[in-house]
Amino acid sequence: MNKAISGFSKLSKEEKISWIAKEYFSNPDEAIAILKNYWNSDAKLQKLHDDFIENTITNFYLPLGIAPNFLINGKFYTVPMAIEESSVVAAAAKAAKFWSERGGFKATVLNTEKIGQVHFIYTGETSKLERFFEEKKNKFFEETESITKNMQKRGGGILDIILKDKTDLLPNYFQLHASFETKDSMGANFINSCLEQFAKTLQKEAQSFELFSSEEKNIQVVMSILSNYVPNCIVRAEVSCKVEELNENKNIDPQNFAEKFVRAVQIAEVEPYRAVTHNKGIMNGIDAVVLATGNDFRAVEAGIHAYASKSGRYQSLSHAKIENGMFHFWMEIPLALGTVGGLTSLHPLVKLALEMLEKPSAQELMQIVAVAGLAQNFAALRSLTTTGIQEGHMKMHLGNIINQLEATDEERVLIVDYFQHNPVSHAAVVEYFSDLRKVKS
Repeated sequence: MNKAISGFSKLSKEEKISWIAKEYFSNPDEAIAILKNYWNSDAKLQKLHDDFIENTITNFYLPLGIAPNFLINGKFYTVPMAIEESSVVAAAAKAAKFWSERGGFKATVLNTEKIGQVHFIYTGETSKLERFFEEKKNKFFEETESITKNMQKRGGGILDIILKDKTDLLPNYFQLHASFETKDSMGANFINSCLEQFAKTLQKEAQSFELFSSEEKNIQVVMSILSNYVPNCIVRAEVSCKVEELNENKNIDPQNFAEKFVRAVQIAEVEPYRAVTHNKGIMNGIDAVVLATGNDFRAVEAGIHAYASKSGRYQSLSHAKIENGMFHFWMEIPLALGTVGGLTSLHPLVKLALEMLEKPSAQELMQIVAVAGLAQNFAALRSLTTTGIQEGHMKMHLGNIINQLEATDEERVLIVDYFQHNPVSHAAVVEYFSDLRKVKS
């Protein structure tokens, strides 16, 4: 069957769904019913969601959970988390409660600089290009004033522009490397607009620069785009307490726990295979809050993982030590976030999430997100170095397995009761469920 189609984007939503159902599903009516079941009953709200992206056919729901008791810089927060993975919200909430009783989290924004680049090809003498840039640098600021004036009123704007010679990496390759302050907006559209004007100014001014030959005047702009790697937009999150205060569980010796915890972090600092999974756990907490607050979690992921590789080897983002009887656990990560613009003013749940956080500034949101990541990492490492990760995770996952089996309410009660005292695994649940059904029949 030929599944290619021309003019798909011009079809109505009903027509798109009808075509997909007929082409791809053995039971088209059932497929259509499932897709439409996820439409919002409020037509205006559904239209809002339809307009977020192209070729919308339905909504794809994620649970929005809440992790209370986050004490950050002396203030309590209830943190919204949008995520589908079992145990993440519970683990974050447990870690938040644990540290709220030990002074809470401290978070500090170290810098908020964003980066954008104009990538171009110049075939000529580098000294001439350097002279050109030195003489024309102010032009780049002047010719973006119409773009930057509103941002400047809020205390932001273009911080600096430098010329970078990258010819050691690629023949004739140069950059205009610009830094920006975008205040409470993530700033992608602002930065890209500035960069595109830089490119126009670069090419226009080159045409009239008297030192350039006719060939040198023809600068080829390859692209103008912001970078999601923001190593100077950094937030630090940390916790500390006396080692003896780590004795939440009386079955665990706090000194032994602290030493084992630190060793686990050290392994992630030197072993990339472990570091990837270690940092994925951090991102469980970070992505969930980033998504709930309408920010770009793909950009955040890319920038943070690049930062984890800044030494030339992929390493743990978090660090831990024991010093003078004190346990210290901390992390510094790059986070480019916004609390105005984009989905923050459009998506109703995003607006509620930000209101729940008491309408934070971008810097305050950076702190909250970083703390959520550190809390998640603490919870994961505590499980790994004590009971093992599967005990808690599989108990949380038990509900999903029960739903897959389509157990009755009576069977659900029996299954949950049985696995309160027995190890949870998918195979074990299926076997116990089958035994229940055999007894029943």
